[in-house]
Amino acid sequence: MKSFSLGINGKITRYERPVVMGILNITPDSFYSGSRCWDTSRLQETARKMIAEGADIIDIGGYSTRPGACDVDTDEEIRRVATGIKAVRDISQEIPVSVDTFRADVANAAILDHGADIINDISGGDLDKNMFDTVARLKVPYIVMHTRGTAADMQSYTDYSAQGGVTVEVISRLAEKIDCLSQKGVTDIIADPGFGFAKTVSQNFELLANLQLINDTLLRPILVGVSRKSMIYKTLGITPDESLNGTTAINTMALERGAAILRVHDVAEARQAADLWLETNRYNKD
Repeated sequence: MKSFSLGINGKITRYERPVVMGILNITPDSFYSGSRCWDTSRLQETARKMIAEGADIIDIGGYSTRPGACDVDTDEEIRRVATGIKAVRDISQEIPVSVDTFRADVANAAILDHGADIINDISGGDLDKNMFDTVARLKVPYIVMHTRGTAADMQSYTDYSAQGGVTVEVISRLAEKIDCLSQKGVTDIIADPGFGFAKTVSQNFELLANLQLINDTLLRPILVGVSRKSMIYKTLGITPDESLNGTTAINTMALERGAAILRVHDVAEARQAADLWLETNRYNKD
């Protein structure tokens, strides 16, 4: 990975090593049961553990985007996100908090009213036409992800033959969105290829194989979120609960191909993989 900077809460933070983003879900139906938190004490316990294990960012989600997930209205999503942010802020004012949302109103409330720092939009602006303008006004880092459709129907949009294949489509669409965001004045943009979103298992592995190309073309920090996802457990014939080792293996492959941020349920293992990769990379003469 190449070092990069983000403007967070009025300060420039420079990242010289791979970033580990810990997932904190305030949802009853996230696909991985181990990431679900509800009461404040459990949220704080999980956040404290993540920080101790080396998380650089904590990503809070109040709306599950797994296929077939239940709909959540805007007010309830804001309530959940606010609960999560407060739980984290009660134990740390320093760690950056990102909010996983595709709604501009939730993004606005999370940043202005509750103290979040980064917006992580799984729809890349497709599900709320106001998102790009909102992020530009808020002047916060923005994670733009590639997907198609919604949580309910995304897996019916996996045919990329007309676009020249999944890698071409991901690069093209993310490049268009990065350009649009840049024209609106958004400077801190992170690109996420969207593993598991409107992609088949084989398409996910194609993206992983081509991650260096994606990185070299987009010239933005690349976030990889494969933690315990179906590309791992379906390939190996196991369950999400049994997919930690596979997650670590895929994360290490992603780092080899230029990933800058690993979004994970299991912080300690990702931090160890990143630190070992970094130590090995010190001997890379290129």
